[in-house]
Amino acid sequence: MKDLGNTQYFKVETEPETGVKVVLSTVYEALTEKGYNPINQIVGYIMSGDPTYITSHNNARSLIMKVERDELVEELLTNYIKHNGWN
Repeated sequence: MKDLGNTQYFKVETEPETGVKVVLSTVYEALTEKGYNPINQIVGYIMSGDPTYITSHNNARSLIMKVERDELVEELLTNYIKHNGWN
């Protein structure tokens, strides 16, 4: 049984540069091209897991489904932190 009195560590393996960043960029562009608000649509997908938030235009839906949602959140948060100089 795990010792619940100590802090547990969660380590995420880093994706190659061409992984999550390329997926997010491609999905963002596809959503923009189709006239959607890409931020709202990506947030909807991350929160619900429902792939219909993402257009199938330019294969964006199947592309984003190849990436785990926690990896998307990690990439977005990492870039947000870097952009704001918190690290």
